[in-house]
Amino acid sequence: MTTMTLTPATPVQTRLRITARGRRVLAALIALPIAIGIAAAALSGGSATASAEASGGVSFETVTVVPGDTLWSIATTIAPEADPRDVIDEIRRLNLLQSGALSVGQELALPAAYTK
Repeated sequence: MTTMTLTPATPVQTRLRITARGRRVLAALIALPIAIGIAAAALSGGSATASAEASGGVSFETVTVVPGDTLWSIATTIAPEADPRDVIDEIRRLNLLQSGALSVGQELALPAAYTK
């Protein structure tokens, strides 16, 4: 008679293999929370910006343009100690002026740095 001896089999170690479809699913699962966060930020509508209602609004001192006024004359009047070119630049940026042309009766907001 023949005798057989049984030895315990050693477990076979397998490597985890992920298919192309599995990689896509994994990437989608990772990207989903990021996409939800971006969508939530976009839909919140910029809640971090200040509204005029909450802050009471911003008021500027203004000057009304009369015949003969130029940006240079207004700048030297409101800030005689400052360089008129810097004051003109700030007035243009504040009032969104594309050029130095002014119209009689036009209201110009003055930079707060040059008002009393």
